[in-house]
Amino acid sequence: MGSEEKRDGLYQVTSSQRIISSCCGAFLTSLLVTPLDVVKVRLQAQSNPFFKALYCALFLSGKSFLESDSLADHICVYENGTSKTWRKRSVQFTGMVDAFVKIAQREGVRALWSGLPPALAVSVPTAVIYFTCYDQLRDAFISKIGEDNVYIPLIAGGIARLGAATIISPVEMIRTRMQFRRLTYKQLSACISSNMAKDGWLSLWKGWGPTVLRDVPFSALYWCNYEYFKKRLCKRSGKHEPTFFITFPSGAAAGSIAALLTLPFDVIKTHKQTELWEFESTHFLFLFYSASQPRSVPIWKVMKRIVAENGFTGLFAGIVPRLTKIAPACAIMISTYEYGKSFFRRLNKDRDIKNH
Repeated sequence: MGSEEKRDGLYQVTSSQRIISSCCGAFLTSLLVTPLDVVKVRLQAQSNPFFKALYCALFLSGKSFLESDSLADHICVYENGTSKTWRKRSVQFTGMVDAFVKIAQREGVRALWSGLPPALAVSVPTAVIYFTCYDQLRDAFISKIGEDNVYIPLIAGGIARLGAATIISPVEMIRTRMQFRRLTYKQLSACISSNMAKDGWLSLWKGWGPTVLRDVPFSALYWCNYEYFKKRLCKRSGKHEPTFFITFPSGAAAGSIAALLTLPFDVIKTHKQTELWEFESTHFLFLFYSASQPRSVPIWKVMKRIVAENGFTGLFAGIVPRLTKIAPACAIMISTYEYGKSFFRRLNKDRDIKNH
């Protein structure tokens, strides 16, 4: 049968069938967990000490004053002695539930799905590259060194994620910025064009370093734990092929463990990708600080700044929405992917029987 030959008594799926399975999983996962991702990004970004320093600088400049309403503070900046421009400061959230409520009240329920188109633009090709590469690498390693080696999912998962993260990094940056602040596509395009004019094409890969530092260990830990939990549950239930009730809890548990251990790098990634956003998205801030816009700082300095301003717990900002998002996201994605492969295995088997 060529690419559909049997291994361990199971009919194998083709690359195109893997792509279809991963696309379905990515679409369903993005649709269900994007609100949690929006809340996570807002909670992480509001703790960025860069924004706090900027806010204080404007207030102390003598050209602004502070007003408050029941929901947010406002900065009023006078220009040319007469006209004034109002600038609302980002809403401060006390937790995940508070963020959900305030975003829905202030910006509308649809804002919880802000960034969904680029989220799909990220998740679908990432899932195709990532899951297909993982399966191919895993099968290649198994054929060379045997199936019982525990390092196979660790290595295959890390390599697959490194490639996917590098290819998709520019779209991931756009998605993060859209979730941090609700913008029109015209505003977003103008800001990205400004970045590219100043820093070149490499500006599209801002945050690649901490993204890789987060995603590669996450992927390695995830697949190692997932394969372990899956094998244990299959053995306990006497199943040769994992069912939904095996893949769902295995994916949720493996994703939660990996998310907890790699959360600091997720916080750093969000800080680096949004550190210049206030300057670029607000005209009067650009006028005030165009001569002294900060350069992108190294990862270790960002980490040091977060700890200095917010303590060690600042590295775990957004832990509740991240874990709340990751567990179901991993469970939904891997369950859909495995179900898709099981469906195509049965389809291939039935077709083979009919042909013979």
